[in-house]
Formats: sequence, C-alpha cells, structure tokens
Amino acid sequence: MPITDILKRNCALYGNDICLTEINPELPETRRLTWRDYELVQSTSKATYRREITWNVFNEKANRLANALISRGIKKGDKVAILLMNCLEWLPIYFGILKTGALAVPLNFRYASDEIEYCLNLAECDALVFGPEFIGRVEEIADSISKNRLLIYTGTGNCPSFADDYFDLTVDCSSADPDVSLTDEDFAAIYFSSGTTGFPKAILHKHESLMHACRVEQAHHGQTKDDVFLCIPPLYHTGAKMHWFGSFLVGGKAVLLKGTKPEFVLKTASEEKCSIVWLLVPWAQDILAALDSGELKKEDYDLSNWRLMHIGAQPVPKSLIQRWKEYFPNHEYDTNYGLSESIGPGCVHLGVENIHKVGAIGKAGFGWETKIADVLGNPVEKGEVGELCVKGPGVMTCYYNDEAATKACLKDGWLFTGDMAMEDEDGFIFLVDRKKDVIITGGENLYPVQIEDFLSTHTSIKDVAVIGLPDARLGEIAAAVIELKKGHSCTEEEINEFCKKLPRYKRPKKIIFAKVPRNPTGKIEKPKLRQIYGGAGLVAAQNNS
Repeated sequence: MPITDILKRNCALYGNDICLTEINPELPETRRLTWRDYELVQSTSKATYRREITWNVFNEKANRLANALISRGIKKGDKVAILLMNCLEWLPIYFGILKTGALAVPLNFRYASDEIEYCLNLAECDALVFGPEFIGRVEEIADSISKNRLLIYTGTGNCPSFADDYFDLTVDCSSADPDVSLTDEDFAAIYFSSGTTGFPKAILHKHESLMHACRVEQAHHGQTKDDVFLCIPPLYHTGAKMHWFGSFLVGGKAVLLKGTKPEFVLKTASEEKCSIVWLLVPWAQDILAALDSGELKKEDYDLSNWRLMHIGAQPVPKSLIQRWKEYFPNHEYDTNYGLSESIGPGCVHLGVENIHKVGAIGKAGFGWETKIADVLGNPVEKGEVGELCVKGPGVMTCYYNDEAATKACLKDGWLFTGDMAMEDEDGFIFLVDRKKDVIITGGENLYPVQIEDFLSTHTSIKDVAVIGLPDARLGEIAAAVIELKKGHSCTEEEINEFCKKLPRYKRPKKIIFAKVPRNPTGKIEKPKLRQIYGGAGLVAAQNNS
C-alpha cells in the first residue's frame, strides 16, 4: 500500500495523540507553545522553544497543502521540491505532496543557488516549497526557476514578491483527503545522492520503497506506540526520515531537535523521555568529550527511558562504542548501513544482539539480500575484499535522467554500492572503504577506513580522515588529516611512533593536523580534503602546522 495510508490509519487510531514535537533550544524555555489546532498553528509565531502537533493536525495540514497544490495545477506524476531546515512543518509538507500523487523532492539545505537550480532542473520539478532561510539563495535564481514553476514560501510574513505565501495558499483549502488513487508501483520521491563522489544524482523511488523502509526499521528496532524517537539529522536525507518511518508505522511520537550540542541532546532526551536516539559519529564523539571533560555530568539528566542508541551514515570506530558503553552500559547499540539508492538505512544491519561484533556493519537486513562481488559481479570468498551489493524491495528504480549511471550500478536487480567490504567466517560484513577512496600505493591497495579505525584509538584524536595524495614514485601515498580533541596536543613524531603498530605499508606518509570536514549526514568530505591538501595545498598546510 502507499505510505500515505499509514497516515490515514494513525489518524483513525490515534488522532488526538501528539505525534511530532519540535525543540528549538537556542530560544528561551519560557517561550513554549502547544500547537493542537490547525488555525493556531498557522496564525502563531514560529519562534518558540517547543511546539507540537497531533496526528489529526498533521493529516489536516498535509491535506490542506495537497488540495492547494492540486488547485494550482499540480497533478499525479509532477515533482515538488522541499528546501527547508528541520521544522514541525517539514513532514506534513512532505506527505501533502505525496497525497497529490506528485513526487516529493527533498533538497540539501547546504546547496548554493546554482546547485538548487541544477537539482530542480535535473528532477524536472514543477514546484519548490522553501523556508525563510533560503530567500537569498532562491532570489538569486528566481528569474530562471520561476518559469513554469510554482514557488511557495513557508515563512511568517514578508513573503518575497517572486513566491506565493504558504498560509494564503492553504488557509481556505479543504482539510479533507484529496483521495488521489495511489499504489505501491507509483513513483513517490526523488532523493539526491550526498555528492561526496561528485555532483548529486537524482534517485527515483516508488511507494513500495518507502513502505519497505518503514517495515525494515520497525523490524530492526522493535518500535512500539510508547517509544519516543529523537530525530536530529536533516530530514531531507533518507537516513533521518527512514529511521522515523519505524515510529510512523506504529503511531509513535518523534521529537525534532534543532541543534546538535551535547547539552541539547542530553537535555532533550531527558525532558522528552526519549527512548530511541540516532546519532552521527561526530555528535557521539562530542557527547563523550563533554562527559570526559566534566563539562556535562550524566547524573544531571534523567535518561532512564533511553533504551537504544544507534549510529549510521558512516563507518563507526569500534573504540567509540566501547567508550559509549562505559558511560551508558544499559544502552542497546545498533548500526545500520544504507544508501539513498537503497532507501536509506537498513539494507545491512548489525542487530542489538550482536554487540560482540562491533566494527561490523552486520548482515543482510530485513527483506534484503547481500553479496560481496568481484569486478565481474561474482561472489568472492569469505575474508576477501570485494564490492558490497544489495538486492531488495527498497532498491531505487533508477538515477532519474541518467541512464549511464543507472546501468553502471544496477545489474540483474543488484545495486552495486561502490563500497568495498569483506565478510568474515560468521557472515558479518565489514566495510573496508569507498571504491573511489581506495589508495593504490606502489601497486598495493590501502583501505583508508582501516587506518582511520586504528588512529581513532589514540587518546588525543577526536576525528581522522585518511586520503590519497599524488606521489611521483608510488603513484599515491596515504595522508592522515587529524583533528585533535579540545585541550589536547600531539606532534607528528608521536603519531608516527603510534603508527608503528601498523604494517609498514599501511602507515600514513603525511600527517596533517586540521579539522575534518563532514557533511550534514556525517560523511567525511574527502573530495574537499583532496582538493585542499593536494599539491600546493599540502605545502601550505605543512608550513602552517
């Protein structure tokens, strides 16, 4: 069934229950507001510490937007882009688009104007819904993108002249379901790849994929109606939304936290009685650092409801989870592997019962198949490195308007992920590295993740990225970009001494002390690092260190 049917069911069963809460910790706590009815939601300032809505209001807001879009000519098969920061309106807008039969097209909030225009054109979007943070960027391209395209502004007041006001557009629209016929086979969404290996590609998914994401997440983490899910990552990305889908499937509550500081996370988890928290590696590192330094004290928070901490979106250092369990021994831990091409997390899944295998990403997830393949697509032997491939109902239909890229990664129903991996004797899969990030030095393959995992055990290192840099004799050499913990110092000589525990060929040949850039979903931005430190950039970095 289409995913919009789950929203209808939740309204029928739990209509008056709170489903979404937004916490804006940068604002004074006295400015709290309970948003229960639609008109109050629309007419009240959004600058509040706390807002919440019920399933009934969620559905009404989605229906009003759907009917407004239909009245402006949006129809089944059209595409409507979303350019919003995380907010209470995000998910009702997403479902309002789906209810028209159109495809929702979430955009990365970091996109510059030219990237926004590129993605709108690539996905052939018919409309764009954008928030106040993006007025400047949209205005730069308004003349070109407004031709035959509806622009809708969601802020309160001061609607730019080139856009329609969201409130004016929806206030008088019916709150009844538009009753557009949808099936599993209808297209539902276009997501964009993270762009860590090049310009974003448009990833096309059907309703079947979204429903499979719901079932996978709930099967893995056992969400019930009583669970409270703390959502921090950006909703434009499949990782955040598809984890929420497990709660959505059972009518559970979610809390949207607008901020990633350690005190924000612990305070919100405590006050909102959150039971499931999904973190990115940098956020978990920051929480541990704050606890280590005494900046935060665990006993100041009531975290008794918090049962599950899980991490995804990037390789997770084993040492990080070992340290986490020292502070939170009662937490279940899980990691999920996935791509936007496989509708986000869960095609490979560790499982809370397998904490003895921390470091692995796990085995094939609920309803998924996996294989580790050689260059011809044939399975390799256990213990050998190959490309991770996945197959299941959540695999994308294609890269929209990119037949060549589609053929390169979709073969006989298998999605070739571009990630190099190996399977151990127990059937657990370990990520080795991105295929494009493998360093070939003197004819020897180096897998940066293995070196990063080792370096992350150093007590002074907060974050690390290993990249390949050009070398006249060896072709490439491994360079380690190291971000130190606050208040810690370390020298290149100390790192080189520490690395003597590694085989000689795996030891980094260059050490660079600098911040490790990560994108909003936690992935290390290695193309940016290679651009900064390749050639002249490396010399400048060394001179400044």
